Amino acid sequence: MFIQIAIGSLLMVASILFAGLAYWALEALIARSGPWLMRDPHRPKLALVLAVTVLWVLGMVTVGVWLWAFALRLLGVFITMEASVYFSLVAFTTLGFGDILLPQEWRLLSGMAAANGLLNMGLLTAMLVEILRHVRLGQIEWRRQQLLEAAASAAEGHTPAADREHRREV
Repeated sequence: MFIQIAIGSLLMVASILFAGLAYWALEALIARSGPWLMRDPHRPKLALVLAVTVLWVLGMVTVGVWLWAFALRLLGVFITMEASVYFSLVAFTTLGFGDILLPQEWRLLSGMAAANGLLNMGLLTAMLVEILRHVRLGQIEWRRQQLLEAAASAAEGHTPAADREHRREV
């Protein structure tokens, strides 16, 4: 029993650490793309961020499933990799079909795989919402700043074209 808990705990920590590192990498990618994402047009860029983030999340879930599948195969729980991947996917996504079960000496791992999947899904959902919120708020702030600059230029009697020409001269 304690070996199952130790192995399951290590797999959970590894999976969640990978998801955290992948989130960090995605956040760095979004930060590097920040200036481009903030400029018009906003909606297509927000759709692109959504698509990239969803694919990133799918990749993280896939890595988690494969991590569990390789561990189950290495432990000799299943004789084929296909059965290991299938079981891991069903457990990780908490579907729990019940058509493939772990042997009694390893059955605690099934609950731990399901708990790991549940934790990852919550973490990844939070990541998706946070990335979209961050980009959208940045876009709104950029738009507000553009409007303030245009209003200040108009109040001073400048036109946007004249301001661009002045910047080129300086």
